[in-house]
Amino acid sequence: MTRRRNSLLVFFIALSSLSFSQSNKNALNVAYFLKQFYDFSSLPKYEENTFCAEVSTYDRTGGNDDGFNGTYSFIRRNVDSSLVIFEQKGPGVINRIWTPTPSADTLDFYIDDTLQKSFSICYMDLFSGKVYPFVAPLCSNQLGGYYCYLPIPFSKFCRIVFKGKNTQFHQIGYRLYDASTTIKNFALPFNDDEKEALKKIEAAWKEPLSVLKNTDVVFTESKKQFIIKPSETITAFNSTTAGRITGFEIISQSTLDTIAKNIDLKITWDDDKQTAIYCPLADYFGYAFGKASMQGLMVGSDGKIHYSWFPMPYDKSAKIELIYRKATTNVELNNVALTTKVFVQNKKRDAATEGKFYATWNRENPVQTGKPYTMLDVKGKGHFAGVVLQAQGLKPGMTLFSEGDDSTVVDGETRFHGTGSEDFFNGGWYALLDRWNDAMSLPLSGCLGYSTALSGTGGYRYFINDKISFNTSLLQTIEHGPEHNLFPSDYTSVSYYYCDRNNAQTVIPSNDNTKIFIPDTLEFYPQITPSAMDENMSVYAKWDGPAKKMFYTISDESLLKFYFKDIPAGNYSVYINFDKGTDAAQFSVWQTQTQISGWIDAYSSSTEKFQTQKAGEVNINELNETISFRFKTTDKRNKFTLAKIVFVKNK
Repeated sequence: MTRRRNSLLVFFIALSSLSFSQSNKNALNVAYFLKQFYDFSSLPKYEENTFCAEVSTYDRTGGNDDGFNGTYSFIRRNVDSSLVIFEQKGPGVINRIWTPTPSADTLDFYIDDTLQKSFSICYMDLFSGKVYPFVAPLCSNQLGGYYCYLPIPFSKFCRIVFKGKNTQFHQIGYRLYDASTTIKNFALPFNDDEKEALKKIEAAWKEPLSVLKNTDVVFTESKKQFIIKPSETITAFNSTTAGRITGFEIISQSTLDTIAKNIDLKITWDDDKQTAIYCPLADYFGYAFGKASMQGLMVGSDGKIHYSWFPMPYDKSAKIELIYRKATTNVELNNVALTTKVFVQNKKRDAATEGKFYATWNRENPVQTGKPYTMLDVKGKGHFAGVVLQAQGLKPGMTLFSEGDDSTVVDGETRFHGTGSEDFFNGGWYALLDRWNDAMSLPLSGCLGYSTALSGTGGYRYFINDKISFNTSLLQTIEHGPEHNLFPSDYTSVSYYYCDRNNAQTVIPSNDNTKIFIPDTLEFYPQITPSAMDENMSVYAKWDGPAKKMFYTISDESLLKFYFKDIPAGNYSVYINFDKGTDAAQFSVWQTQTQISGWIDAYSSSTEKFQTQKAGEVNINELNETISFRFKTTDKRNKFTLAKIVFVKNK
């Protein structure tokens, strides 16, 4: 990671000074738009006289049918039953296509010609990497979502027609330009400039040093080493001359984990009375539940090395401080040895064309009932560049708050309305195996983690080519729950953006509002809990209630073992939620070779669903965090139906 981090730093600084040639100087072409993915020097620049928005399949009635039935998944149906899913007049560019439900049906793209299609592609092959130039890293799939960031510019008109009869979820982001803007249409095959731009993206995201062999880079590194103590504030960087921070690192000798919630990052531009950034290190760098998680292209950490590559221009001065809050409880906080590196260019901000960088931190615990959570609410001119969100339910179990949609109001007009919380982060289908069910970091988006035990998850997404521009205001919210924002939740976010003015942060970090919530009741669903089986056993899964139940066929020799993570060490009472029935066996619960329950008979003369029975007490620690099931069966009673396992911490 160290090599990749340093390589990215040098690469991004170098490319900010490189000239870029277009096949047509006056036209915005594919190569122009691709440049945004490997040269971040333009990220502070305003997108003047543009209109950014999204077409999506969200439920227009306010319900939760955001694509399941395809009700809102098309603009109109043609005579041949094909579906128009996108249609806009240009000049403009499609900068993102996302779906969790691609198919083998064909997409026809009509660019400038309303009758003659420009190209066709199998819907799945927008993301599969099989059809050039729709290839990784800009086009791919992970975490249940399929995303295409390959820019598709058009000068007068663009229409996308889905050649099947039914489709489900999608989001299509786009930017429209002033009528005087000249845009060169997307066309296949790619020319040499466009192919070279794709190669530069791949190099920048994999091994930037290979591109830098003959490049002169001029920047200054400001390095400081110190030991910070609780209740102490350290100035890590202080400049009294104009310039721009191209990136910075904060390095600790050991993993910070929960301590990162007690150390605040404070950045101030130009002696402003209000801070530009004031938030816990853990939240700025994408920790989840006390552990480092996010390792994206722009910001991230492995717990020791924390990096940020958002360019930060300033007019006359810049100051970076670290504030170590003293604990208000009996918990003793250790001194922390840190090294900071700040990389600076002697290039003043162009106030007419560039915004200053800000990061707004917010936490609502609980989120207001009946209202969505506010990630960002600012006035002025600028653009939104990214967000990291941690979300946790305040009642145990499935993360139903994830059904909530994102919404972005630009200059008083709703321009973006999403289809679900994990969808906003390019994912899909939470709580399903190999979908949105575990942490994964991708360059532009990712999952911070997923746990039904903690009823929590989180995600991040950077808006690089698709930054959301605003002239007077921007309001970005996300719902908690499928309808009416009723699911009790705890939300924390950091929104990265550029603006021509400082918008005062309304919530200031303190020991009270930065506590990590650990529930006393932890629920585990067998569909996404690691397990092992021994001897004669078979199983299938089927939806019943908020999750899938597991239906086992077993024998006396069968042993079923579950492995639990996310459980803090301690003593717990264990409860089993299961179905009773005419073919159900007896079972008992064990921790390794110690029996913790008596024999529980699941037989009943009729089906009785979701029965809960206490199994016994267990001690959980890092060396022993499993429980097992053993069985007594007969020929006609050899079934076991498991809905969930519940741990309740003993006081």
